Amino acid sequence: MKISIITVCYNSSITIEKTILSVKNQTYKNIEYIIVDGNSKDSTVTIIEKHNDVISKWISEPDKGLYDAMNKGIAMASGDLIGILNSDDVFNSTFVIEEIVDFHKKNDIDASIGNIVQKKDNGKIVRLYSSKYWNPDKLRIGFMPPHPSIFFKKELFSKFGVYDLGFKIGADYELITRFFLKNKISWKYSSIITTSMLVGGLSSSGSSSYKLITKEIQKALTMNDMAFSSSKIKMRFFWKIIGYLKR
Repeated sequence: MKISIITVCYNSSITIEKTILSVKNQTYKNIEYIIVDGNSKDSTVTIIEKHNDVISKWISEPDKGLYDAMNKGIAMASGDLIGILNSDDVFNSTFVIEEIVDFHKKNDIDASIGNIVQKKDNGKIVRLYSSKYWNPDKLRIGFMPPHPSIFFKKELFSKFGVYDLGFKIGADYELITRFFLKNKISWKYSSIITTSMLVGGLSSSGSSSYKLITKEIQKALTMNDMAFSSSKIKMRFFWKIIGYLKR
């Protein structure tokens, strides 16, 4: 089974080498590693060129943003499964891809969802973001599984489409809604901690981002003809705390 891992980046010279090495150090070797660079102005491309032994395909050209770059990577991919590894993230262990492959071989599913850990710059873990209690209906109240923990069959993108460029930071939410809720793809929770990521991603910092993603969650559900509660989506942080307390 071939696994395509896609990393999109722009001016990522500080972090990209750690990301590349976390792919290189995987025990599973049938990996197609694709990097889509947005025409970086720093030394990112020099670092990419340094690791041609690990990287199967790469391009560096202007794009329309993160999701456009992801779509380019998907178009380049030829693996059975596709996973996303952000340019400031690393796989949580050297066994992650081997574990993912074993899980998909044992389960006839379209996608697996797992867990990620978020860390500060000093390496301290500040959060385990788990999918254990997630199900697709939770999309209706503003909850999705951690995007980097999801591994999709490649054929899903041909059947149901790629990331919608009409979203600024919520295209992953819309795609997950379209796949899991609208088209009811088969899936299973793997319990694997796939990714270690730094706190402060594109859609995880500040009140303005919270308001924007709230708006885009509702847009994603509306586009896919899903009934939802606007008040619950706006108050999702409160419901999340309640859920943790119940558990």
